[in-house]
Amino acid sequence: MPKKRSGGGLTTTQQAAKFLGVAALSGAVLAGIALPAAGALGLAAKGTVEGFDEIPSNLKTPPLSQRTTILDSEGGAIATVYSRDRTVVPLKDISPYMQDAIIAIEDSRFYEHGAVDLKGILRAMNRNVQEGGAAQGASTLTQQYVKNVFVEEAGDDPDKVAEATQQTLGRKVRELKYAIQVEEELGKKKILENYLNITFFGQQAYGVEAASQRYFSKQAKDLELGEAAMLAGLVQSPTRYDPVNDSEEATKRRDTVLQRMAAVGSISQGEADKAIAAPLELKISRPKNGCITAVSGAGFFCDYVRKTILTDPAFGKTEEERSKLWNLGGLTIRTTLSPRAQQAANEAATSKVDKDDKVAASVVQVEPGSGKILSMGQSRPYGLDQNKHETVLNLAVSNKMGGSTYGFQVGSTFKPITAAAALEKGISPAQSFDTPWKTSLPLNTYKTCDGAPAGGGDWSVQNELESEKGSFDMTGALGKSINTYFALLEQKAGLCETITMAKKVGYQRGNGKPLTENPSITLGTTESTPLAMASAYAAFANRGTFCTPIAIESIKDANDKKLQVPASDCSRAMSEKTADTINQMLKGVVEDGTGTQAGLTDRDNAGKTGTTENRVDAWFVGYTPNLSTAVWVGADIGKKVPMYNINIGGRYYDKVCGGCLPGPIWKTAMTGALNASETPSFNAVSVPRAKEKEKEKEKGDDRDEDTGGGNDNGRPGADPIGGITLPPGIIGGNDGRGRGGNGP
Repeated sequence: MPKKRSGGGLTTTQQAAKFLGVAALSGAVLAGIALPAAGALGLAAKGTVEGFDEIPSNLKTPPLSQRTTILDSEGGAIATVYSRDRTVVPLKDISPYMQDAIIAIEDSRFYEHGAVDLKGILRAMNRNVQEGGAAQGASTLTQQYVKNVFVEEAGDDPDKVAEATQQTLGRKVRELKYAIQVEEELGKKKILENYLNITFFGQQAYGVEAASQRYFSKQAKDLELGEAAMLAGLVQSPTRYDPVNDSEEATKRRDTVLQRMAAVGSISQGEADKAIAAPLELKISRPKNGCITAVSGAGFFCDYVRKTILTDPAFGKTEEERSKLWNLGGLTIRTTLSPRAQQAANEAATSKVDKDDKVAASVVQVEPGSGKILSMGQSRPYGLDQNKHETVLNLAVSNKMGGSTYGFQVGSTFKPITAAAALEKGISPAQSFDTPWKTSLPLNTYKTCDGAPAGGGDWSVQNELESEKGSFDMTGALGKSINTYFALLEQKAGLCETITMAKKVGYQRGNGKPLTENPSITLGTTESTPLAMASAYAAFANRGTFCTPIAIESIKDANDKKLQVPASDCSRAMSEKTADTINQMLKGVVEDGTGTQAGLTDRDNAGKTGTTENRVDAWFVGYTPNLSTAVWVGADIGKKVPMYNINIGGRYYDKVCGGCLPGPIWKTAMTGALNASETPSFNAVSVPRAKEKEKEKEKGDDRDEDTGGGNDNGRPGADPIGGITLPPGIIGGNDGRGRGGNGP
């Protein structure tokens, strides 16, 4: 009996028989001769040939997974993302040295043989028999390419990868036939180009362009002889010959490739000797992948773009189709992000709130009339390292798009929506109510959209201060954010009408559930998101037309083909007159109301402050005719943090208010984003007021914050307990979760 080689494995006789069998099979394939019946070759088992004619005649080359580049609105790169770092380039953009090196070391007779190299098989068989092992392989470059195609198709699925690389005769037969088909359809040059683009070179680099950038920080077309030889040497074993981890082994392998190039006549021996004498001289470029590498704190916006593609049916009917599009990559995504606005938003978010504070800040900006999201900034940096206070939670958006579970209660920033509903119903801005400090209103006087009472019993509502009583009109009540006034105004305008107006301006809950038809919504107890609030207020700036927010302007695939992208859907939410009136009334908030610390002095601007129960959320939402910005401050992780006696951004606050923290952040973001030369004005309208004596009374109120959500107080010494109290189980803005607001 023949001896086995040391360490086990096939004997030399068995090795010879194996290669002879492959040679015979290869000859049959090349000659175009039909194979004998599977049984005659002993190939009946599943996973082998099972009928040569059943193998598809056309090799379907999958598109190669490549980098996706995300650009801002001006064409600047925000980030590069990929599942595989690859940039496909044509053969003309690959150094001739690289082409010669890969052929010399992998398949020196590439241009002389067909898909299968019979001489190579016989030579390898003879060498292996002589050395008692598998010292030399016989796969052609075309066969290697076909195998790489199978591996590429398998993606990251371990089972599919194992199937694509299994050492069976059946797989070899498939590769042989596919190799023949590829040779016939593509030709040598295209095969070489595809091979150099699909091959893995280690260090996360797929394809020669990515490899050239990774190891030498240059394009593949600029590779010099020694550099090309080193890359060609990596293909056999990217780990063993990795120059980053083992430069000595990589140098030896490079020199082997150079000697082989000289042996086959690609270069002279003198050129080889000179290159061998030179050091490797790597110039490593570390991979920069994902939204974590985004510029100007745009990681959250970058991730929002990713979520948009993964969730919007415009990019595929199924989740699988959309995921395949994203993972395949090769996209060039032009977004709506304004580099100027993003820098301003990022600076604003971090200017007053530190990344290691107990609370966080979120800033988002939307362009009225287009729905374009211009910026997303947060006080905590984008990333996964909690020790560095990084987060991937996007506080500006809904849970579906990467945001918090529910969003945040919006406090008094909801009140302009109630005012708009009232104006649309024909209620005059001069409508005044003689409001006490606190009042009880029958819930059955508020009707849902199906005509049913909103509940039984009474709804107890109160203002922050006992001094806040008397007669207020709509302008005064918005400026001072009087809870009892807006409870009465919603009663007069209609709960259903208020809910309907909220939907028209895009007010959405953070968890994606329908708005609850509770009267307390007028005081901002229903959670929403900064993006929804910025978009809603943009409808006021746009004279009553709401536009759905968008982040993507255009997409091109790897073949420079434009893909369809969803456009903003603009619809009229209210009359121009209503919007103009709201604009004039909210101008008063920043001029002499609760938002005076936020007001801009060089242009028309309007806005509204808001905080919620126990000051766990603080807001300022405001706008000019050409920019709408929402700012939220609060706890982003764990339990809600009552913002009393608290240090934020190195400053002590006895109580945080919408005007004293979110307001200045808003002002910084707006000032930085706006062009000083562009100062459009609101359409001026006359806003009717109540009696003069009532206005005089309002002027005597020196209160500096709103009472949205019940506890929006900012003046030292103010009672922090105010707000709404509801009978248990009747109405709740927090859906029974006990998360702030005015619910039970």
